[in-house]
Amino acid sequence: MINVAVAGCGGRMGTAVVDAVSAADDMAVVCGIDPHGSACAGFPVFATVAEALDAVDADVLVDFTQPAVVAGNLAEALPRGVDCVVGTTGLPTETLEALASDAAAGAALFYAPNFTTGAVLMMEFAKAAAPYFPEAEVIEFHHCNKKDAPSGTAVRTAQLIAEARSPRVSEAPGRETEMPGAEGARGALVDGVPVHAVRSMGYVASQEVIFGSLGQTLTLRHDSWDRTSYMPGVLLGIRSVGEREGLIVGLETFMD
Repeated sequence: MINVAVAGCGGRMGTAVVDAVSAADDMAVVCGIDPHGSACAGFPVFATVAEALDAVDADVLVDFTQPAVVAGNLAEALPRGVDCVVGTTGLPTETLEALASDAAAGAALFYAPNFTTGAVLMMEFAKAAAPYFPEAEVIEFHHCNKKDAPSGTAVRTAQLIAEARSPRVSEAPGRETEMPGAEGARGALVDGVPVHAVRSMGYVASQEVIFGSLGQTLTLRHDSWDRTSYMPGVLLGIRSVGEREGLIVGLETFMD
């Protein structure tokens, strides 16, 4: 059995993780971490990761918390040799690398910008298309309570597009076309790729990647309407992270 601690167990994603892990035959939730003390049936809940790991024996910490606290959670778990599966976005690559470098020997930090197989495939398709189109833009849609913009999935998608088409850069009009008082209309540039973030009730997580060339466009879109769509990827991460060491980025690493 894989003993799992869930940081953010009282949140929307954390609750879904608890349900998925509890239903799996090869793992169990041994504790939750929630500073608000949300009550969860069947396991103890602690205010901090330090308190949790002092009290229970956890093999894996799953973190779906907030950008402001995730780095501190990982800094507590990794030096203790606890593998970490992270779905909280907003951490720059440099921070992830620094956290992984402080991990105990044999411990791994697995960070996935998105845990849905469809989103991972969308990113892979975008990477394949990027060299053939001079223009590309990313539009992501999330619920109004999301704490970071743009999303980690959108940032990762833009990075993959930029890497795949290097040294080519976007030929689309940029910020020089923005009207005075409407700065930002062309979106945030992530490695030269415009990224636009929509926040509204009614969405869980959706993303479009629009490629353009002379006389044609190619649009890739993925929609996640329920948080259960993330759970197969989360369980795959929990099962796979113990076989690795150091920093691992992207669910595609474990998808055969």
